[in-house]
Amino acid sequence: MPGSTADRNARGRGATSPWAVPPRGWKDVLLRSWREAGTDNISLIASGVAFCAILALVPMLGAVVLSYGLFATPQTVVDNVRTLMEVMPTDAAQLIGEQLANLVTSSDGKKGFGLLIALAIALYGAMKGATAVITALNIAYDEEESRGFVALNLLALGITAGAVVLAVLAIVSITALGALQSLFPDLPTVLVVLGKILSYAIMTGVAAAAAATLYRFGPDRDHARWIWLTPGSLLAALIWLLVTLGFGFYVANFGSYNATYGSLGAAVVLLTWLYLSAYILLLGAELNCELERQTAEDTTTGAARPMGDRNAYAADTVASGSAAVHPGPKQAEPAGPMREAARGYALTRVVPARSGLVPTLLVTGGLALLRRRGRAGAGAALLVAGGTISFLRRR
Repeated sequence: MPGSTADRNARGRGATSPWAVPPRGWKDVLLRSWREAGTDNISLIASGVAFCAILALVPMLGAVVLSYGLFATPQTVVDNVRTLMEVMPTDAAQLIGEQLANLVTSSDGKKGFGLLIALAIALYGAMKGATAVITALNIAYDEEESRGFVALNLLALGITAGAVVLAVLAIVSITALGALQSLFPDLPTVLVVLGKILSYAIMTGVAAAAAATLYRFGPDRDHARWIWLTPGSLLAALIWLLVTLGFGFYVANFGSYNATYGSLGAAVVLLTWLYLSAYILLLGAELNCELERQTAEDTTTGAARPMGDRNAYAADTVASGSAAVHPGPKQAEPAGPMREAARGYALTRVVPARSGLVPTLLVTGGLALLRRRGRAGAGAALLVAGGTISFLRRR
């Protein structure tokens, strides 16, 4: 019988961690995750995130360069970041490398208060990508954004700053391994291979930690316990590394992007890689969400609460096949057309509408003018105008 105690145990309804879910329950979770990925249109959402990431890429690189440049020379910054980008597709890495060299040249000589201002501007420019990721994770976790303008932007700033710190730590770690190899050039081949594997393991660990942090703090819900975020973050990190290496191999050996797109080939490769990365991140979020829906136990932090009082759709519902049961007083999921309307609204926040492009273009133009001698005033004016329009649109 479907509702029997044996069936509940076989599906993991009383599991207190994802590792306690039996194989039959994992099968249900994987099937639902794949269906939900299609229902939530994560392919379209990942495209929007990739577009926003392109706009945020140069400011993000600027923030990394300025932060890392506090204790390293500009040339060291370039060399070390390029070492980290070896895992990326060649065309994408080349395009980022060119932007990186320009940023290092323009940021060289910034000290003290000027450095802080430049870093703040770079972080602000990179926040667009973080905001898109937050909105996308809300869709994956079936949540609606209710946080205010200040709280949402502080969260986006925190995610952006955290990404910069993680990037700097990853650069330092990978560079340290490379330095050891250069200090001991006669190391056996086995040790060299082990060092390469270790560098990939560090990259995977950093990616998993970043994904878990996004899954915990990104969606507008009560935080899930770390243990319930582990499967999706590990899966996302491993798939991301394999897909990145595989896509890079394909582009280098079989792809004809330059023949098809001409001078835009490198940009298309970079955009495709960002799309794949965003898709994998959202796939991990779908897995975590369905894992939480597999158990009736409270998966959120703090004292255990009954269903309907956990302030999280995934924790307030139990899945039965492809359907969901909503026990308790709170209806966690908007019904029918209401939910579709909510998803449509969220999509407009990820993929900017025509009016949303105006503040983005103003801020991008302002950042470009700030780097030119004698155009700082005009650049600052564009930044203020873009920020004002963005603020008014959010109200």
